[in-house]
Amino acid sequence: MYVLVLTIHSLVRWLVLVLGVVAVGRGLRGWIGRRSWDPQDERASLLLLVALDVQLLLGLLLYLFLSPFTTLALREMGVAMRNAPLRYWAVEHLTMMLVAVVIVHVARVRIKRAADPTARHRRATVLFAVALILILAAIPWPGTRNGRPLLRLGSQTTPALPGLP
Repeated sequence: MYVLVLTIHSLVRWLVLVLGVVAVGRGLRGWIGRRSWDPQDERASLLLLVALDVQLLLGLLLYLFLSPFTTLALREMGVAMRNAPLRYWAVEHLTMMLVAVVIVHVARVRIKRAADPTARHRRATVLFAVALILILAAIPWPGTRNGRPLLRLGSQTTPALPGLP
């Protein structure tokens, strides 16, 4: 089950990134061009929200039940806080992603409450861009300390955590 959920989580990441770029791009184009907020703008922001919520649910499944990293971290939080890779998975990745999800939800509400289309596009651009930056910062890119492959498929092994048995 772990490998299946991890694979889907890896695939949905790319959907979230593409939809985030589209939502920011539509917001920026509408803001600069002083365009009306049209059904495609609404669809782009809703699809981003839905994809991010699905990604959150998959991530929480991994975090709470399936991941050997977070299972260990939740059992031994003192050890996790002294081990940078474990701390990343137990606290940092989760926190940044949760903040990004909250920002997208807040953005959807603030967009709907905006008085005019320019304000809607400006709010969409700024808030979706902030969420996208957080998401990009929280992804374990290859070559970083906690890096993972760009695409996790099937039975790829999970790297060991340094300093742990």
